[in-house]
Amino acid sequence: MFIEQAYKGKNDWWRVAITTAVSTGIFILNFIVFLIMPAEQLEETYESMKEMPNSLGLIVNLAPFAFLIGALFLLVFLLHERSILSLTTSRTKIDFKRIGFSLLLVTIVTVVGFAISYFNDASNIVWNFKPVPFAIMVFISLLLFPCQIGFEEYLFRGFLMQQIGIVVRNRWFPLVVTSVVFGMFHSANPEVAEMGYGAMGFYIGTGLLLGIMTLMDEGMELALGFHLGNNLLAAWLVTADYSALQTDAMFRYSGQENAADTLSEMLLGIAITYPVILLILAKKYRWTGWREKLTGKISKPITPPDATFSPDL
Repeated sequence: MFIEQAYKGKNDWWRVAITTAVSTGIFILNFIVFLIMPAEQLEETYESMKEMPNSLGLIVNLAPFAFLIGALFLLVFLLHERSILSLTTSRTKIDFKRIGFSLLLVTIVTVVGFAISYFNDASNIVWNFKPVPFAIMVFISLLLFPCQIGFEEYLFRGFLMQQIGIVVRNRWFPLVVTSVVFGMFHSANPEVAEMGYGAMGFYIGTGLLLGIMTLMDEGMELALGFHLGNNLLAAWLVTADYSALQTDAMFRYSGQENAADTLSEMLLGIAITYPVILLILAKKYRWTGWREKLTGKISKPITPPDATFSPDL
């Protein structure tokens, strides 16, 4: 099963500590700066980021993830002597059809949800499409968003979920912990400053959704596809002044909306759509044994599978 894939590599505490420190260092530093920086200075920082050209801001925000995912893969491969396949899935190969289906599903749900909202009340939404900036933004996002979402998924739903799971020997604890930490590491996003800590519910809820997908499907493919589709649509479809990334999206919120109302809509949206998404995936992939897969115990194999390290990435 997925969490047990960690037994295929070396899990000495110092190896795990090094990989965790290197991988999470940028998040921890960002979180500390967010906590200690005065509110006025934090606001100035957000405003200076908004003054950057959108395409440049996208590159500055996303480019570091290309190095981070490379570092994570190298550490897992060299330090833990594990294949990247074992970090991704319990299947014999990565199922790219699952990635594609999940990406398509979140795209449909997002576009339909936006269309309903737009036709119900478009007073706060304005047409923002500019062909050349939009094309540049699409190119940059297709190049760098896979690095960003890949790093977050391989870190939280992959490495940390597996390592925590084999330590505590159950499935529910790593699911909850990685989801909460995933939310905390997004606390410095401008959305949280604009809408308050209630916005953390969106990130933690999304982390739970992605974690449930991973455990029920015994692999990260569905989480990878969902996360990529969600972030691409967030960049391409609509932007707002309080967004973490300022993009040349097709639409822009005018800034007249009430932050509390926006937060309520976000939380209500995930409370409705996320269970529906899970039901669709459960039906398609015939998920069974929910209690065991989400809360069951982890047992160390008597003979670790694939004990001989293979350089197969």
